[in-house]
Amino acid sequence: MHRPTALGGALTALATAAAGVLVAAAVATTPAAAAAGGTGTGYLHTNGNKIVDSTGATVRLTGINWFGMETDNKTFHGLWSSNPWRSQLDTMARLGYNTLRIPYSNDAIKPGATATGINDFVNPDLVGLSPLQILDKVIDYVGGKGMRVILDRHRPTSAGQSPLWYTSTVSEATWINDWKAMAQRYANNPTVIGADLHNEPHAEGTNPAATGACWGCGDTARDWRLAAERAGNAILGVQPNWLIFVEGVSCPSGGLSNVWDNDPSNDEDCGWWGGNLSKAGQFPVRLNVANRLVYSPHEYATSVYRQAWFDDPTFPANMPAIWDKYWGYLYKQNIAPIMMGEFGSTLQDPKDKIWLQNLMAYTGTGVNGMSFTYWSWNPNSGDTGGIANDDWTTINQAKQDILQPYLIPPTGGGNPSPVPTGTGSPTPNPTTPGPNPTTPAPSGGCTASYQQVNAWAGGFQGELTVKNTGTAAVNPWSTTWTWPAGVTLASGWNATVTQSGTTVTAAAPAWASSLAPGASVTVGFTANGTAANPAAVKLNGTAC
Repeated sequence: MHRPTALGGALTALATAAAGVLVAAAVATTPAAAAAGGTGTGYLHTNGNKIVDSTGATVRLTGINWFGMETDNKTFHGLWSSNPWRSQLDTMARLGYNTLRIPYSNDAIKPGATATGINDFVNPDLVGLSPLQILDKVIDYVGGKGMRVILDRHRPTSAGQSPLWYTSTVSEATWINDWKAMAQRYANNPTVIGADLHNEPHAEGTNPAATGACWGCGDTARDWRLAAERAGNAILGVQPNWLIFVEGVSCPSGGLSNVWDNDPSNDEDCGWWGGNLSKAGQFPVRLNVANRLVYSPHEYATSVYRQAWFDDPTFPANMPAIWDKYWGYLYKQNIAPIMMGEFGSTLQDPKDKIWLQNLMAYTGTGVNGMSFTYWSWNPNSGDTGGIANDDWTTINQAKQDILQPYLIPPTGGGNPSPVPTGTGSPTPNPTTPGPNPTTPAPSGGCTASYQQVNAWAGGFQGELTVKNTGTAAVNPWSTTWTWPAGVTLASGWNATVTQSGTTVTAAAPAWASSLAPGASVTVGFTANGTAANPAAVKLNGTAC
């Protein structure tokens, strides 16, 4: 589903469309070695209804969608805000989201595509980069945090969604070739774990003259199940380690019921766009590489469309049977894993809160539960809002509180901890002492290195890396440095960064308070004034 506020509108089965991928030569991105824990080790595959890592350990993907690359901006929304892109990803990981689902369109990955809507003061390192180059940077950064990435072909063009995986201007051949190019681009980077082939296939036209996506009807021009096989196998031919995420349709016939014919016998039971996998048991997706298929339904609440089941007098007790019918049976019968690719609500209707609580309980708790990626991080999704508030910094605590018990943080992302719901700075954790004069110094010292990432008229961006060379952990850690007079802090990330006079202090966040022996931390910042290297760097008072 994709409905930014500016685009708005809710139809009977809304969702988000898909988009192809046109990529030139493969890019040499640094492989992100996913750590054991939240998202496992190495590439992932399936085993019955489980997703498992290269060691066979069960993995549960508990992620979030960050959209924008499928729109006219051709890159992530919120890059226009005062919150740097890395800081937004830091918050996602801190909250416990271990996977990032990234929607995009063909338009965003065409040669010559231009990214717009970037605050060049806050994100100067993104200025002048293509949409794919920005995507590379995001993937590299989240990989370093132990997160995984699912690429979602959301729309054929930035203009909007499509019921079929192809249009008059974007052919099936383009769709498949673009996917192969994306698979090749990230072939050696296990941060990217798979392809969500096409976003929300759905019905169009009135039965019996259906023109939309069907499931199992056998028409190669409309049968989404067959198209998913063609694309999935083509991708696996390039990158056999990827998971293939296949969404459902809305109506298995591919057409809307003719409510004017007074014949209830052909009034088909339809679900959300991309949400109806009721025929997948009878007509499964067949891939050439075993243990790569994940079914990925979408599920929404009344803020998207008031389906009849929300007004059933037995609500919410009626919902598990509905979920079972559309997609849950695939998991319960051990046929395949479920990764609910989109679900969300504004929570303005009290029923929506009940719906979300019951849906999360249905997915199960702990590592053996169903995987999911919440829609969305973005606050500008017109029918759902987001986890981020309108400032792209603080979070919607009401939503987060419901999701939190089901989130499994990425290894490296730390334990989930509250972030502010109304301010721009982290909420102090009363159980975690802040840096103070009695904080232990590193036993053996520290080293520091600095990289200037970018510079512009009146400011610059840099990264200071401090390593604990001692023999004991420093907990909590704090590093300080000095700047010449006239240089002032604009923003910082990976720590709580403040300035007093010419001294800058980067204090450990609650989610990563300890710096182990041999471990390093990189503090990023933007600053005003003439570019200058940090001087007199110290770790908990010990000079580096």
